[in-house]
Amino acid sequence: MAQALRALIAAALLAIALASPPAAAVAVGPRAPSWAELSPSDKEVLAPLAAEWDSLDAARRQKWIGIAKRYPKLGPAEQQRVQEQMGAWIRLTPDQRRQAREQYKSIKQLPPEKRQDVQQKWQESQQLPPEKRRELSSRSGGPPTSPQPPPEKRREPDSRSGAPPAAKP
Repeated sequence: MAQALRALIAAALLAIALASPPAAAVAVGPRAPSWAELSPSDKEVLAPLAAEWDSLDAARRQKWIGIAKRYPKLGPAEQQRVQEQMGAWIRLTPDQRRQAREQYKSIKQLPPEKRQDVQQKWQESQQLPPEKRRELSSRSGGPPTSPQPPPEKRREPDSRSGAPPAAKP
């Protein structure tokens, strides 16, 4: 149960991270390319999504394409994180993805100070050793053990803070 809760929370955080790309990255229009129509570089970046690509709706495809276009500008650590997140997202069931999106919407509606509290608690939990995080999670349904930062730290990179850039579907 605690593991399922951790997976759901991690999925929600992933949904937050992948919610929507900048407007410039999304093509307006109902059609998005099939897997066969993607460029070789986009296929390489989006490889974890290959099996499900053609079943994704056009809006989701466009969001993932936006990620693929920004991907080369990311540092190696951010690129690895994006790949891991894509793999984690694709392993979720459709119901888990829906729940993650709903949780993202509810977190996004929180007042800024509440979101800051969530961010601070997330950062504190990430400073704990993995064993302690697992213990807390299994005991109380506490913070997930996923290495993803909270939504407020998933926007544009900040060279001063080292905050990672967003990765969105």
